[in-house]
Order: sequence, then structure tokens, then C-alpha cells
Amino acid sequence: MNLLFTGASGFLGHNIYPLLKEKYNLETIGLTLLDNYTINLVSDIPKLNIKYDVVLHAAGKAHTIPENEQEKQAFFDVNLQGTKNLCTALENSSIPKAFIFISTVAVYGCDSGENITEEHPLNGTTPYALSKIKAEKYLEGWCAMHNVKLSIAHHPSKYFSALSILRPSLIAGPNPPGNLGAMIHGIKTNKYLSIAGGKARKSVLMVQDIANLLPMLIEKGGIYNVCDSYQPSFRELEMVICKQLNKKTPISIPYWLAKSMAVMGDCLGAKAPINSLKLCKITSSLTFSNEKAVRELGWKPMNVLENFRIE
Repeated sequence: MNLLFTGASGFLGHNIYPLLKEKYNLETIGLTLLDNYTINLVSDIPKLNIKYDVVLHAAGKAHTIPENEQEKQAFFDVNLQGTKNLCTALENSSIPKAFIFISTVAVYGCDSGENITEEHPLNGTTPYALSKIKAEKYLEGWCAMHNVKLSIAHHPSKYFSALSILRPSLIAGPNPPGNLGAMIHGIKTNKYLSIAGGKARKSVLMVQDIANLLPMLIEKGGIYNVCDSYQPSFRELEMVICKQLNKKTPISIPYWLAKSMAVMGDCLGAKAPINSLKLCKITSSLTFSNEKAVRELGWKPMNVLENFRIE
């Protein structure tokens, strides 16, 4: 089975590429020269010379906070225009059996909440969230034009192709980016403080589970939140990281002290280690429901606390 994989040089791609290589005739295309195709999806339309059975579109821009209009536009250039150019390339070649798009739970626009489902409105307002929302909507329209259905579960003989939109939570794996990477760096350098006992819970996904889901998604499309069934607390994540780094469990400071530090951070600007926005995220639970993916796909997610390894 021929698989076209975009974004193989990113964090997600780097970790699941070896797993996919074992099962599929794999080619990659994306935003850097590390991919098989050196074309830039943002500005160019690749020429695809063979028919791909499956497309896994993971190329995207994330994990940065834009400071100006140009940096905001970069999210739409990569996440939306890159998707459009990929679809045009497929139109010029052939429509795949399965198209799997890696989106994000950021599309919901939630800073807090528990067991948020796929039915939640797409209220994201950041450039990252908006660019992913627009890419999702574009793909839904494009797939409708080309007989690629969001779900073929009830009509397996009627449609030949399926679109899957995955909305991962925080992703865990070796050398992760984003907030999890910042936590590891802080603990490693003894610059990390736990806040209010680290009771807030977050949804986390093992990076390998994206590869594990692929065979199920090829046969059956749909929109799915993907995360571990157990929602670990900050304290539990801290303890897993500390054990692997042979570090003592970080000191936990009371909320009132963290709040005072956050107010000072608001005045200092972007370079401050903590501000009111970061404090809110650290002390508020934000979890998502994976019940739909478990029920419809028969998926058994990996346990993050048992399987998370750092390098």
C-alpha cells in the first residue's frame, strides 16, 4: 500500500516514520529539505508520479506565539495554503483511498473544561486554531467534491474513500516540543516549580498512537479526538519526568504566590517565565473525550504514564 506522508521531519513525523516504514511503501513530502520531495508545500504544488492509497497530512506550523501580522499569516500559509496545494497535487494525480489530516484540540478554543467531545463548537481564535479550522473546513468541501466521505461506516460499498480528521491533545514522546518540552527543560535545569500541588489534569497522547490508528482510519473515516483514556495531573507528569532524570520532585508553591509572580510577569512581557495566561493554563484542567475513537475504531490508546520516555 502506497502512503504519502507530509511533515515527516517534524516531531510527530520523526517519531512515527520508522513505524510506518515497516508497514507501507512510504514516501514523504513537506516543508523542509529533509523530506523525499524538496518542494515547499506552502508555495508550490508537487508533481505526484504514482497513485497513493493513503495520505497522512501532518505538515503544519505550531508551538509558537506570533508577535506580528507576518508571523500570524505564517500559520495560514503553512496550515491552510499548504493543505490546498497538496489537494491540488492529488487532483492532478489520483484521489487516495484514505486522507488523514492531523488537526488539533486547539480548534475548540478551550482554556479549561473536562471530557470535551467532538460535538463542541469550534471556537478557537488564535492564528494556529483558526488556520486548522479553515483547513478542516476546506478538506470537508474538497472531499465532498471528490467523493471522499467523512465516514463510510454505514455504507461500506457506496463510497470508495474516507477522510479522517484527528484532533490530538498534548503529544508525548522523546524530546517533545511545546509545554511538555518546557516542563522537561525546567525540571532538568532545576528551574521548575509546581503550582498548587499540580492538581490540574491534561489530556496527553503517546506519539506512537498516531501510527497505531492508521490501519483503522484507512477503513473508516471520521472526526476524532485522540488522547489517552487516563487524564494525568501535572504532578503525575512531573513525577514521571523526575524519575527518568533522577531529580527530586519539584517544590510546590501556593497559588497566591504564583499569582503574584504572574502579575509581575504581565508587566515584564513575553520573556517572563510566567504570566496570568500561563498560570491559568497550569492550574486549570483541560481534558478531552476519546470515547468516540475507542467505540467506533476499536482503538486502545497507550497509557502515557507507563510509556512516556524522554531522551
